[in-house]
Amino acid sequence: MSQMQKQIQLAKRPIGTPSMEDFAFIEAPIGTPSDGEVLIRTVYISVDPYLRGRMQDVKSYIPPFQLNEVISSGVIGQVVESKSEQFAKGDLIIGTLGWQEYSIANEREIRKIDPTLAPVTANLSIIGMTGLTAYFGLLDIGQPKEGETVVVSGAAGAVGSTVGQIAKIKGARVVGIAGTEEKCRYLLNELGFDAVINYKKEDVPSALEKACPNGIDIYFDNVGGVISDAVFPLLNKFARIPVCGAISAYNKVDIDMGPRVQTALIKTSALMKGFTLGDYSNRFKEGGTALAKWLNEGKLKYEETITEGFDHIIDAFLDLFKGANLGKQLVKVADIEE
Repeated sequence: MSQMQKQIQLAKRPIGTPSMEDFAFIEAPIGTPSDGEVLIRTVYISVDPYLRGRMQDVKSYIPPFQLNEVISSGVIGQVVESKSEQFAKGDLIIGTLGWQEYSIANEREIRKIDPTLAPVTANLSIIGMTGLTAYFGLLDIGQPKEGETVVVSGAAGAVGSTVGQIAKIKGARVVGIAGTEEKCRYLLNELGFDAVINYKKEDVPSALEKACPNGIDIYFDNVGGVISDAVFPLLNKFARIPVCGAISAYNKVDIDMGPRVQTALIKTSALMKGFTLGDYSNRFKEGGTALAKWLNEGKLKYEETITEGFDHIIDAFLDLFKGANLGKQLVKVADIEE
């Protein structure tokens, strides 16, 4: 094994949409683990829209990335050397680790994956961070009831597609908003959404009015912007709005301006609540158990867009802002060794 490895650092803070020039590919020593640590070979890396916010030097729910330091996100890896009694060589693990070919992690920073319970990559998607985000955001804040109408923006993404399926499990009518005909067909034909809107081809306000003749009870917001503006006039009394993301604004340089929401919320006594997955950290076992059960029962489906090769991590990340991915966007860095 080479003593050097590739890693990706944040070279400068992006202005607007990130570009390759904002990142630096460098070589650094692999290092050796100390007592209670393991050396991990990176197998899969998760790239997610929220990482864009961490590239800004602003106060948020999670500290920003530092310049000239390795970027990190969800990683599935394989132990290649262990100085921990909890892990052995060959174990598959998941944790928040660096965008690099190898990582050294303390045994408390990672957990073991059982590859017999579900496909390994599912731990970064449907039964991992994205699935749990959908589960808690919809069920805790949205609280769907049978027969209600649920609208999901970014519906073909990893979170949105799971939200729609859980809403269907709970007996709701589900309307998805996505940006390509392929994604819309997938939501209708594969996931069982009741209606879909292609926001790039249709007038969203009129399409929503047609798709939601009885109004909107729950709006799961992944995108913000003008799509969300179109939802507010259709809210029903006591509507609930879990705010998961605002990808339409992540790369804006100026303040994102739009219609004020207060009047719509007052008129409908609606609840609009932002959240992050960390709010539910003490309930992860509950969510993971429920998601795995639905997955094994065939009630949940998921898609992954997997980009091959460490050198294409930034390409995969930038594709998120082009809507190029269907479901969860992952990068495969290495094969799992038997």
